[in-house]
Amino acid sequence: MPWTEKDHALHREFTFENFTSAFAFMTEVAFAAEAAGHHPEWTNVYNRVTIRLTTHDAGNTVTDKDRQLATAINLIYAKHG
Repeated sequence: MPWTEKDHALHREFTFENFTSAFAFMTEVAFAAEAAGHHPEWTNVYNRVTIRLTTHDAGNTVTDKDRQLATAINLIYAKHG
């Protein structure tokens, strides 16, 4: 499932084999987000991680910061998914 844009944010759900795989993905995304200075809104339920990206500093809208982090998250998912 690709990223979708709705309600001024990018959204995507990721599914993994188990909780440990989902948590490893989240850990790597956390490091990428910190390095980018741009942090996702996310939830995790067992093997599913749902991520929402929006730029609060730009009035809660989608910016290049969101698109760049989404691209980085896709690359991370390719390794873990």
